[in-house]
Amino acid sequence: MSRLKSYQPPIRLRLTAWYVLFLGAILLLFSVYVYWQTQRNMVAQADHALELALAQTLINVDREGEHLTFKNLANNPDALRNIDDKFLIYLVAPDGTAWDQIGSDNHAPQPQQLPSGYYSQLADGESWRILSREVTVGKVTGYVQVLQELEAIRLALVSLQQQIGLAIPLALILAGFGGLFLATRALNPINRITQTAQSITAEDLNRRIAYPGPRDEIGRLAQTFDGMLDRLQQAFDRERRFTGDAAHELRTPLAALKGRIGVTLSQPRDNEQYVATLQSMEEQVDRLSRLSNDLLFMARLDQGVLKGESEPIPAADLLGAVVDTIRPLAAAKSIRIVEQINSTSTLVGDMDLLIRLFLNLLDNAIKYTPPEGEVRITATEGNGQVHIAIADSGFGIADDHLPHLFERFYRVEKSRVRRLGQNGKGGVGLGLAIAHEIARSHGGSISVQSQVEHGSTFTVHLSSTTNDKSS
Repeated sequence: MSRLKSYQPPIRLRLTAWYVLFLGAILLLFSVYVYWQTQRNMVAQADHALELALAQTLINVDREGEHLTFKNLANNPDALRNIDDKFLIYLVAPDGTAWDQIGSDNHAPQPQQLPSGYYSQLADGESWRILSREVTVGKVTGYVQVLQELEAIRLALVSLQQQIGLAIPLALILAGFGGLFLATRALNPINRITQTAQSITAEDLNRRIAYPGPRDEIGRLAQTFDGMLDRLQQAFDRERRFTGDAAHELRTPLAALKGRIGVTLSQPRDNEQYVATLQSMEEQVDRLSRLSNDLLFMARLDQGVLKGESEPIPAADLLGAVVDTIRPLAAAKSIRIVEQINSTSTLVGDMDLLIRLFLNLLDNAIKYTPPEGEVRITATEGNGQVHIAIADSGFGIADDHLPHLFERFYRVEKSRVRRLGQNGKGGVGLGLAIAHEIARSHGGSISVQSQVEHGSTFTVHLSSTTNDKSS
């Protein structure tokens, strides 16, 4: 029983069922209309025949004493020639008493008091149509009542009912098979798309649906699947690169630690050598700590758990706090920080995340600017945004690296590190990626312009509201 309750018929059967039900409702309504209209027309034809018979009868009504009679018709058989024998005609007194009649039928309604008009009556199970009309000859008034049996109409309508009763089920059966055939043909491309999608695994995400049909609803569905597969493949590729790069970045300091420990333990050392070893190990541990913190931060950004609380932040106050934090690092390399903050705008976002964004950019600028160099910070407004540019006087970045700068673990610093004499103590390639993700989470973006030997400029574009300081 539970299986029956949980059973869901295929969509082609549901479409066919709805199609047949809808068609059945239309055919039923149409049949009711046809039946009603046919009955109406046949009764109208019968009424017209009654009118003709009545007209021929009225001109032959005569007075005989205090009542009316069809005496003229009896003496003139030719007058009855045009009156069909299927009619029964009564000449009735105002009180319903029969004065005279033409024709007879034991099953017909008896003469009765009926005002002028059309009537339908049953007599012995048979339907009759009656037309009653007042007639006055001299001072005597009576009623001529023309009756016609409707058995022929009844039989015709019964036959019509039978034909409709046979035609509708037959039409629905044919429509059901036809609808099932068409639904199956229409859904065949979806079945092929489903089979292809089911056969695609994580190992062959490069496969696509590649639907060859027109760009209709099914074509757009296949295109949507292909777009989703593109995004999945890109996400898997990013995860693979991220995992591989993270493993590599973790392996390097761990290998250095293990090697340093092994060398130290290979023979007795004095206190100074042990101190040097511990200092070297501390540097590697610091690097591991920074890497793990950055990895955790990126993971939380991806999960959306670091959105924080949005609050209005004056752009000048934000940049001032960032510059105060980074200034000791710049002073250690004798690098000048020039501020040109011409913005009264207010940013809306998380203060801590935005500070980290600009600290990462400034740290990157100071790291790759030679001693005695300059880092310039400018803030301008336009198009409802504040544009904060951080320009350094470093060695610049080649054009082929620019599209990849914000990818995780992407680094272009090998030659720059050598020129700066940092002995490979560069970053791990997550600073710019973190800055990019923070900007994106605030509805902004980061653009970069760079020229080799002339430095680089990173510009952050964030939505803002302008403070009105006029009095």
